[in-house]
Amino acid sequence: MAHLDIFNDDAFSVATLTAAINQQDYQPGRIGALGLFSEEGVTTTTVTIEYNKGKISLVAVGERGKPVKPADRDARNLRSFVVPHLKTGDSLLADTIQNLRAFGSESELESVQNVVNQRFAKFGRDLETTLEFHRIGAVKGLILDADGTSVIYDLYEEFGITQETVSLVLATATTNIRGKIMEAKRKSEAALGAAMVTGYRAFCGASFFDDFVGHAKVEKAWERYNEGEMLRNDARGGFAFGGVMWEEYRGQIGTQAFIGANDAYLVPEGVPDLFITRNAPADYMETVNTLGLPLYAKQEPLPMNRGIQMEAQKNPLNLCTQPGAIIKLSK
Repeated sequence: MAHLDIFNDDAFSVATLTAAINQQDYQPGRIGALGLFSEEGVTTTTVTIEYNKGKISLVAVGERGKPVKPADRDARNLRSFVVPHLKTGDSLLADTIQNLRAFGSESELESVQNVVNQRFAKFGRDLETTLEFHRIGAVKGLILDADGTSVIYDLYEEFGITQETVSLVLATATTNIRGKIMEAKRKSEAALGAAMVTGYRAFCGASFFDDFVGHAKVEKAWERYNEGEMLRNDARGGFAFGGVMWEEYRGQIGTQAFIGANDAYLVPEGVPDLFITRNAPADYMETVNTLGLPLYAKQEPLPMNRGIQMEAQKNPLNLCTQPGAIIKLSK
C-alpha cells in the first residue's frame, strides 16, 4: 500500500507535475483550434500594450544630400493589463492513499502517480475551457469572469473606442446581404489601416446562424451549388458566403452560451498579433521571474499530514490588440 511520504519523490515536484500537466492531450476549444491567438510566455504579471492610433503613411521621394523630412508622429498610448490568475484544485486524503493498491506491473509510485495525473487532467480541462471563454471574450471585446457577469476587461473602454456594429436586416427577404457584409468588412479594414488580411470569419450565435442560412438571398446563392447540397445538410460547421466563412459557435457552459443567440462577430484572419495570449509565471517561489508556461501544477501536505492539497493554475492574458477591427453583427 502507498504511504504519504511517497509525495517527497521527485515525481511530485513542481517541475515534474507542471511538465506532466502541460503534456496532457487537451481538446482545444474552437478559438484555440483555429490558432487565432499568438501565444507566448512573459516573466511579469502585467503586460503593457502600445496602442497606435496613427496610420501608416507613404514616404515621398527625397533629394539626395538634403536633410530628411521628419516622419509623421503617430498618437501612441500605453495600456497596462494585469494578467488574470486562474487556479483550481482538490485534496487527496490519506484514506484514499491508504486504500490504494498497485495492480499488475504497476509499482506503488506508478499507482499513486496515475491517481494524481487523473485529478490534474480534470483540472487542466477546466482551465482550458476557461481559456476558451476568455478568448471568445477577447473576440467580443468583453472578457468576463466565470460568473458570466463580472467584467475582467472591457477592451473598448480600455482603448477608448466604440464597438462597430452592422445589422444584416435578416427579417427582410429583399435585404442585399452581400452589400451588408461588404459594409462590415470595410469597417474592419478601416480600423486595420494598412494591415493585410487573408480572410474573414464570422462566429455566429444559434438563432443568428439559422436566420442567416435561411435568408432568401443566401439560400438562392446555394440552391444550384452541387445540386443544393448545403441546403440539405447541416451547415453549422462552416460555409463561405460573401467572402466570409460563416460558422455557428457552439461553446457554452450549462445554459450560458459564449456568444449570444442573436449575435455574430466578423473577425479578420491573418493579421499578425491581432489576438494575443501572454502567459505569466505562477505565484510559486520556484517560478518567480521565469518565463510563463501555459499551465502549472503543485502539491503540498495538508495540516496534520492528513493528505495532500493539489493545485493547477493558468495565468493567461488574452487580448485583441485592435478591437475596432472586430465588427459585431446583428439580425
